[in-house]
Amino acid sequence: MDHANHRFAAKPRTTSRHRTTWGARCLLGLGAACCVAGAAHAADAPPPPLGVWTGKGQLGIVDSQGNTDAKSANAAVDLSLLEAAWKHALHLATLYGENAHVTAAERWETQWQSDYQVTPQLFSFGALRYEHDLFSGFEYQGSATLGAGYKLIDSSNVKLAVQAGAGYRTSRPEELIKNPAGAVIGRIFEPVQDDAIATAGLDYSQTLTKTTTLTDKLLVEAGSNDTLITNTLALTVKMSDRLALSLNYNVQDNTSPPAGLKKVDSIETINLVFGF
Repeated sequence: MDHANHRFAAKPRTTSRHRTTWGARCLLGLGAACCVAGAAHAADAPPPPLGVWTGKGQLGIVDSQGNTDAKSANAAVDLSLLEAAWKHALHLATLYGENAHVTAAERWETQWQSDYQVTPQLFSFGALRYEHDLFSGFEYQGSATLGAGYKLIDSSNVKLAVQAGAGYRTSRPEELIKNPAGAVIGRIFEPVQDDAIATAGLDYSQTLTKTTTLTDKLLVEAGSNDTLITNTLALTVKMSDRLALSLNYNVQDNTSPPAGLKKVDSIETINLVFGF
């Protein structure tokens, strides 16, 4: 769901393609400090209600004018529903960036996963993923998978689950034609690629203090045409029962990107998070 390209030019001084940036260092440093100083003060969170959709949304905006003329915005919504042995989760996200009046990023993605609890630790799942990105070198990427997962840790403070599965992926590579200013002025679509894939995932969260939570989500899709690795690390600090600030570090790695594009994209964002 990545390649380093012009999409991240819209976030000056906050994006890295080949090195760990201030955002990643701050996130890791804050996480480590909170683990040492505040893990003992974590509070038990009440379980989510059955049969009711709950979730959170987040929004981040950058608007720079003067010597640097750049705009960017990202938004995401995460919803979940518990029904007896079932858990359903929906993720929606979008990203837009503009640099010197040139569109540098335009992406939206959606993911759905349904889990069925076999035992308190073991669950089976079905998942769907779709991404449309104007600057990734793929017109679209979509997948459907089935598999099983296991909750390695499921305490009130720490949760760690792993999962593995198999499925099918379809994508359409495209060649981007750019002018000297870096704006995309044309696209050459390549044949659709379909392949069987194996997937692996990790979902980790830890309540560090009464107001601070560290999360990490990893997804790997491996196929004959390409292996996609996506990882999102986030540190969230609550300001009230409904509002929080989140520092996110996202990395996406395609092992076989389309011609002219790099393998790795990374982005750091600071977002306002609201729960509902």
